[in-house]
Amino acid sequence: MNNAQMQITAVPLKRKNRRLSTIPGMHWLLFIIPALYMLLLTFIPIIKIMKLGVHDGVNYTFEYFVQVFNTPVYLKVIINTFKISFIATLAALLLGYPVAYLLYKMQSDKWRNITMSLIMIPFWISVLIRTFTWMVMLQNEGVINKVLMGLGLIDQPLQLLYTSTGNIVGMVHYLFPYMVLCIYSVMKGIDSRLLQAAEGMGARPWKAFRDVVFPLSMPGVIAGVLICFVFSLGFFITGVLLGGPKDKMISNLIANFINVTLNWHLAAALSIILLGATILLIAVPFIIFRKHPSLKGVI
Repeated sequence: MNNAQMQITAVPLKRKNRRLSTIPGMHWLLFIIPALYMLLLTFIPIIKIMKLGVHDGVNYTFEYFVQVFNTPVYLKVIINTFKISFIATLAALLLGYPVAYLLYKMQSDKWRNITMSLIMIPFWISVLIRTFTWMVMLQNEGVINKVLMGLGLIDQPLQLLYTSTGNIVGMVHYLFPYMVLCIYSVMKGIDSRLLQAAEGMGARPWKAFRDVVFPLSMPGVIAGVLICFVFSLGFFITGVLLGGPKDKMISNLIANFINVTLNWHLAAALSIILLGATILLIAVPFIIFRKHPSLKGVI
C-alpha cells in the first residue's frame, strides 16, 4: 500500500472521530452517565444502610456502636476477622511472590502463557463451586488426608474441614491470582539488564535479587497485600462452608443480623465499624510511609 492509499483510507476514520467530538456535550455525557450509575446504585444505598447504624428511626444515636463494643462476642468476631484475613493475605503473599518471580524469569513466552492461564483458571470458576471442591478435598476421607496417610505422615485423618485452616485454605485459593497478577505486573517492568549488571559486578543471584528485584517489586507487593486484605475482610461463602462455628467472621455476623434476627441497625453499625477499620488500615501506612521509595508508583 502506497502513501496515497494510506491517506485515502485514513480520511473516513478522521471524519468519524470529528463527528463524535463535535456532538454538543458528548464529553460531559460520557462522564455523567457512569457517575449517575455509581451514585444511584452504589453510594446512595450504602449511605441509607449506614444511616441505620446511627439512627433509631426517631433520633441519631450511638447506642448500636456502644452495644457492639460492650459485647465480648462481637469484639471476638471482629478480632477473628482481622486475624484470619491477615493470615490468608500473608499466605497468599508467600505463595504468590515466588510464582510471580518465576513468571518474570521465564524465557519462553509459550510456558509463561501456559503458567498464566493456569493461574487465571480460578477466575473462570464460581466461588461456590471452588468452595464445594475444597469441602470434598478437606474432609476426613478427602484426597488430602488420604495422601498424607498413604505417605505415612499421619496415622489418622486431620480435622481440616470446619476449622480456621479450611477457611484460610479456601480464602488463599481465591486471593492467590490477585496477588500474583499485582506483583508480576510490576516485575515485568523491571529491566533484566539491571540483574545482569549486578551479577556482572560480582553479585551472586540471591544478592542481585535482594538488592535489585525485591526493592523494585515492592509497589506490586503493597498493592497485592492491600487488595487481598480488603477482599478477605468481606468473605462470606467460604467462611460459612469451610470455617467452623468458632471461626465466624464479621460478614457472617452481619448476615445473621439481617436475615435471622432482623436487627438491621446492629448490622449497619458493624458495617460502619468494618469500613472505618479498613480505611484506617489502608490510610495509616500510606500516611506514615508516603515518602518511602518503595511506594513510588503506588501513591
